[in-house]
Amino acid sequence: MPTGDNVLQDKSQVAVSQLCLVDLAGSERTGRTGAEGTRIREAGNINQSLLTLRTCIEVLRENQKYGTSRMVPYRDSKLTHLFKNYFDGEGKVRMVVCVNPKAEDYEETLLVMRFAEMTQEVEVARPVDRPICGFTPGRRHRNQAFKEELSRRLEERGGPVDKDVASAIRPLLQNLPPLPSCELTDPRDDVTLPRLIEALQHRHRIRQTMFDEYSRAANTLKSMLQQLDSNQAATENAVQEHNDKLSEKDRIIQNNKSEIERLEKRTKMYEHKIDILQKTTKIYEDDKRSMQSELETRAQRLQRELSDKRRMEQRLHGAVTDTHLKWEKECGRRVNVMQMEMQNKLLVKDEKLKQLKAIVTESKTRGRPDPPPRQTQPTRPSREERLPAKRSASPSPAPTSTPVRLLHRRSRSAGGEKWVDHKPSFNMDLGTVLQPVIPNAIHVSAPNEKVLSKCDRYVLTHQEVASDGEIATKLIKGDVIRTRGGGQAVQFTDIETLKQELATAPSRKRKSSENKPASGDQTDGSWTDVETRVKGC
Repeated sequence: MPTGDNVLQDKSQVAVSQLCLVDLAGSERTGRTGAEGTRIREAGNINQSLLTLRTCIEVLRENQKYGTSRMVPYRDSKLTHLFKNYFDGEGKVRMVVCVNPKAEDYEETLLVMRFAEMTQEVEVARPVDRPICGFTPGRRHRNQAFKEELSRRLEERGGPVDKDVASAIRPLLQNLPPLPSCELTDPRDDVTLPRLIEALQHRHRIRQTMFDEYSRAANTLKSMLQQLDSNQAATENAVQEHNDKLSEKDRIIQNNKSEIERLEKRTKMYEHKIDILQKTTKIYEDDKRSMQSELETRAQRLQRELSDKRRMEQRLHGAVTDTHLKWEKECGRRVNVMQMEMQNKLLVKDEKLKQLKAIVTESKTRGRPDPPPRQTQPTRPSREERLPAKRSASPSPAPTSTPVRLLHRRSRSAGGEKWVDHKPSFNMDLGTVLQPVIPNAIHVSAPNEKVLSKCDRYVLTHQEVASDGEIATKLIKGDVIRTRGGGQAVQFTDIETLKQELATAPSRKRKSSENKPASGDQTDGSWTDVETRVKGC
């Protein structure tokens, strides 16, 4: 077991591993971090590194999904260069995502989770290990290509194909001149060695010539092979570019197909919605036509009702006018009769007073003589003189009996009657203490059929000017009756009147002295007192 004291040369006992812990940083928005100066540049570098990492992951995902062989640009950033083994298929990556559950970070959290989900879908194929054997990369392939090219050229020229090197070199050696005999029999032989030297030099010149020819042929072949390699590399690059373009076109076609399918689905959905909307529009149009016909029917009915109402108003107005004129004539006639009666009574009273005055005058002349005049003293007014002149006695009012209600109505406890309280909008608020309060009533300014169908009783608040100039409020009550045609009719039953009068209003009774001639004599009061007493007797 190795202790670490010496350097191990056995590669089978050496294992090299690499562990990279990379912090991908968090949100680097300057508006949130408030960075300035160098920190802004650092944040920009971090964001650029994260963008490069995302690009590398997307390239791996495309290669895996569409079968392309795009190169992963992991050399564009130091961060992605640490994951070189992973991008080459000889490593693994584990990502730990820390997110903030705050609602303000929802968009950033969503982007991070999508990126993490995309990294989980990426699978990297492990490359196949090939023995290197200590050669320069590509050397064995070049030697193999050289042999194949040499065999092809020899075959074209009619040379040996697929034979050993010795069999290929043997014809070349046969073309050299043979060596002379090298046996030395005499130490003083000066011919054998010079002949051998000359033969060897000749063979050396031939060999040098052949070597030069082979060198030129090798150089020519090498240049041809280099040109072939360059042409092959260019062809491979062109093929790779065409393959990339084809893969890009395939991806575009796939995207277009998916887009077409999506648009077809959306078109079908819109067609279905259009059908539903057309059906709904048809239903609404039918409802509209039916409502328009019903509206026209109701408008005609309303027009008829308005015409009937106008005729009724004209009829009622004529009846009210006739009644008003009739009562005016009747009141004028009664006033004239009362005036005549009062004038006759006043004439009778005047005649009686004259007779009484004559009687009193005669009684005074027949009595004792007048006493001598006394010293003048201030006269004291008598009790009769101190008293004010009494008014003529007015006829006592006729005794009134207890009012009795002549009409009968249903009991309120029979079933909770509902009233229609009809108060026109032009009525005045008189501010009286007594106000009509109707429980369980519907207050309207203009009654209609719908309101009348819900109620049993009807009351109309009507205001008019009385004979004394004050405003009198009348409550006209009635019963709501169902008709045979399905409508409602109101039958008026009675009228309640609410009227105001002034407490200091002048009396309309006539005084007995109004028709007498005015005089300053005190005897007028005496005659009135006598008249009263005589009447009392």
